[in-house]
Amino acid sequence: MNPKSPNDDIQRALIGLESWVIRSDWKAYDTFDGLSSPLAPILTLGNPLLRQIWQQGVRRFPINLRPVLGIKPGMSTKGMGFFAQGYLKLYQTFNRAEHLDRMRYCLDWLLDHRNKDFKGYCWGNHFDYQARSGRIPKGIPTVVWTGLIGHAFLDAYEALQGEADLQVSAKICEFIINELGWVEFPEGFCIRYHPVSEKTDIHNSNVIGASFLARAAKHLQRQDYTEIASKAVQFTAHHQLNNGGWYYGVDAKHHWVDLFHTGYVLESIACYNRYSADATYEECLRQGYRYFVKTFFLADGTPKYYDFKTRPIDIQCASQGIQTLVNLRDLDPQSLNLAVKVALWTVQKMQDKTGYFYYRKYPLITNKTPTLHWGQATMFAALATLNQSLENKQGETVVRGCVAEDKP
Repeated sequence: MNPKSPNDDIQRALIGLESWVIRSDWKAYDTFDGLSSPLAPILTLGNPLLRQIWQQGVRRFPINLRPVLGIKPGMSTKGMGFFAQGYLKLYQTFNRAEHLDRMRYCLDWLLDHRNKDFKGYCWGNHFDYQARSGRIPKGIPTVVWTGLIGHAFLDAYEALQGEADLQVSAKICEFIINELGWVEFPEGFCIRYHPVSEKTDIHNSNVIGASFLARAAKHLQRQDYTEIASKAVQFTAHHQLNNGGWYYGVDAKHHWVDLFHTGYVLESIACYNRYSADATYEECLRQGYRYFVKTFFLADGTPKYYDFKTRPIDIQCASQGIQTLVNLRDLDPQSLNLAVKVALWTVQKMQDKTGYFYYRKYPLITNKTPTLHWGQATMFAALATLNQSLENKQGETVVRGCVAEDKP
């Protein structure tokens, strides 16, 4: 009898999650959707500090207040980008037409729901967002949303060679170049967070934009895009900490280090390195990845939130942790084993029997809010990415060895 594979549990988790999302009509709450409440304008009086307190209060409260506050589930542009990536991975793994159809549904939905008020193609939140760095009004496109969605279109182009997907990518480049732009520093460029952004020092958004430009540049044969991307990566590489990590941003108010933003930075630098054929930042990437693996995971696979503490255990940290460990597995022979541990821990501890994944685990309580892009979409993409690696012969060998070692 063949021993049970951990991928059996991962595939069951994927099936359960997909079923929940489809039953929910692709709608759920968002982590930062607190200002969507009809009570928010009345009780915050439009004051930025009160708006931030309200938004963070809804986000951090250990139970879901949204039904009481009148906040309704919705669809997410960033979420649909992650779902598209996950479905493409499943199609490449199992060659089932239904997966390809659903990937195309997600990408077509994104084209229909892009922001059409700017040059090029771009996407933003479906809710108002208030942070210490300022306000992002509903619908205003960001480089994070747009860059990550852009990678989904490039994934489709590279897999299927559809010219329409490449043209979408060209339109996204047009938005980044002409509507976002960048701020020049002595150490390089920092791409703006959104068109009227005061955020000019944020590392993950900067290199997400850079990685997309470099990747698109290779297919569009635009060396000028690669040169811009190079200057942006140069900026973030310059600010790498001695231990290998990065603060969220350069300004003192942004001096924290967490798992998922670090994962974004590492994957973006790896993408730039690959598509630009520029070896300048290889050691930067290796040092950062060593720090990532050593810092953010407990021995049993529990994903930490910050570099200095584990809780709250957040579903975004779990999903980004899995994805980064799989995508950068060539940098560490134990990466895939660790990705499996994180995935199995998350499925066991944070997946509801109905299929969706919980938002957060606190010391004494679990916040079971079903968040869409933050939890369901990112986990779907991460588990599909891990599943694809485990289905190939090399992945099966590594994981079976891991399972054997874990037996008493």
